[in-house]
Amino acid sequence: CPPPLQICVSKCPDRYLTYLTAQGNPTSLEYYRNFCTPEFKASRKAPLEVLKDRECPAMLIPSTPLARRCLPAIQAKKGVITVGNETTYDDGHGRRRNVTELLEGAKNANVVLEARQLAMKIFEDYTVSWYWIIIGLVIAMVASLIFIVLLRFLAGIMVWVMIVMVILVLGYGIFHCYMEYAKLKGEAGSDVSLTDLGFQTDLRVYLHLRQTWLAFLIILCVLELVIVLLLIFLRKRILIAIALIKEASRAVGHVMSSLLFPLCTFFLLCLCIAYWASTAVFLSTSNEAVYKVFNETTCPFSGQTCKPETFNTSNVTKLCPDAQCLFAFYGGETAYHKYLIVLQFFNVFMFFWLANFVIALGQVTLAGAFASYYWAFKKPDDMPAFPLFSAFGRALRYHTGSLAFGSLVLAVVQVIRVTLEYLDHRLKAAENKFAKFLLSCLKCCFWCLEKFIKFLNRNAYIMIAIYGTNFCTSARNAFFLLMRNIIRVAVLDKVTDFLFFLGKLLIVGSVGILAFFFFTQRIKLVQDTAPPLNYYWVPILTVIVGSYLIAHGFFSVYGMCVDTLFLCFLEDLERNDGSAEKPYFMSQNLRKLLKKTNKGQPDA
Repeated sequence: CPPPLQICVSKCPDRYLTYLTAQGNPTSLEYYRNFCTPEFKASRKAPLEVLKDRECPAMLIPSTPLARRCLPAIQAKKGVITVGNETTYDDGHGRRRNVTELLEGAKNANVVLEARQLAMKIFEDYTVSWYWIIIGLVIAMVASLIFIVLLRFLAGIMVWVMIVMVILVLGYGIFHCYMEYAKLKGEAGSDVSLTDLGFQTDLRVYLHLRQTWLAFLIILCVLELVIVLLLIFLRKRILIAIALIKEASRAVGHVMSSLLFPLCTFFLLCLCIAYWASTAVFLSTSNEAVYKVFNETTCPFSGQTCKPETFNTSNVTKLCPDAQCLFAFYGGETAYHKYLIVLQFFNVFMFFWLANFVIALGQVTLAGAFASYYWAFKKPDDMPAFPLFSAFGRALRYHTGSLAFGSLVLAVVQVIRVTLEYLDHRLKAAENKFAKFLLSCLKCCFWCLEKFIKFLNRNAYIMIAIYGTNFCTSARNAFFLLMRNIIRVAVLDKVTDFLFFLGKLLIVGSVGILAFFFFTQRIKLVQDTAPPLNYYWVPILTVIVGSYLIAHGFFSVYGMCVDTLFLCFLEDLERNDGSAEKPYFMSQNLRKLLKKTNKGQPDA
């Protein structure tokens, strides 16, 4: 179907009128001219040619201006729908049509208008609450910094309190299961086995069986026993993990500029996204306008491409008088247009590569700064003056190739994952179950591979920052070093995950609750200060999301610090023995915990 005629007018039409009706009335034709193109010459063309050349609309409808558009002036009077105070209109062919046929188009336009109105109200809320949102984000930033500082003193307490709470909760679960098991003794139907009962859709039926509570009791007892045994055998490793977390808090305190470094990474990532988006838009709009033949009767040239400049002088108009050469879509027939999808694919690949390179640059910079803290024999006196800038300079000068190679490996896997997701989307309507199963397996495998490569790259970048070796050597050394200390890795990983989860939950939850009470005017002290809002959830959600991003940025730096100090700690244990030639570089607290000493140097 040819697209409708669109034209800018100074005033919307206020009456029903078709071009065929206006053609026979000079006054109506003069009014109709206001809604035609400037090239319109009424005396030179027949009505069919005017409509065919799209110089005038076929019909005018009483309209009102809404959002810079002329929409039908629909009104409801006593349940009767009218447009321009009329319930019917002439369609130009002598037939009267009901105005309700115009409602469908108005409904679609109403969705756009409502969305625009919603957007305007949200924008108004931001204009009156933006400074309060900034204050909330500053509070989240201060809370994140305080939490990281307090980890130096409270990490051990929080970890052990959580472990005791888990043991107590499991103990209460065991007690509750035993009481329910004893209470059901002698009740009718409680001794039926699970196999005899079979599968039931109402799960509450199983709670009336003694065997169900016995199974729960056994499971919880096994879990309790496993946790207690793990605590007995892994107690020292948990203490080491807590000591490393405390040491990381000290390291961040000596390299405070590292907490602002994620802003640099974020800025570079924004540049990567801007490059990818602009290139994708330029590629998408680099097509040529394709025109095709449209006609109402049978025509052998229907659907073929045409050129508007030479269409009127071609044989098509002679064989098909009602044919029109109209715009169809953007495309092309050249080799460039045929391989445009390949260029878009390459653009996506380059985006992944650049984004991973920026993230790798941030990781190796932070690792270099925190490694300089660990390998300083007298902390912090032996540290460089500007450890973060020194690490950034070393990364750009010596390790660009290693970072690019590690980013390339990860980008290849990510592009394969994107391709699999695209194929999965295209094959959703297919009925081949084997193809779906194979695709699901491939997606799962490459998801696991991406997670493993991210883990390996992160530790390889730490080794690059420490020793300056190439990517492959660093990845191999880091992998085997971690495998030799796999239990310590698992314990440290779970302890830090718990602390980061607790920190994010505490910061986001507290700031979110504070924002909720403030913007809903439930704090009496500042009740008159809160701005009037259309939707109070707009600033609240903004503060919550912003607080999470700020907390995530702070904890990502802290997590990199913990991982760097951990690898340095493992290297220190393997390469040094505490002698005068090979002294330990770890802190005194870690040496006391491991019962290690540097000969000739007293431990305070």
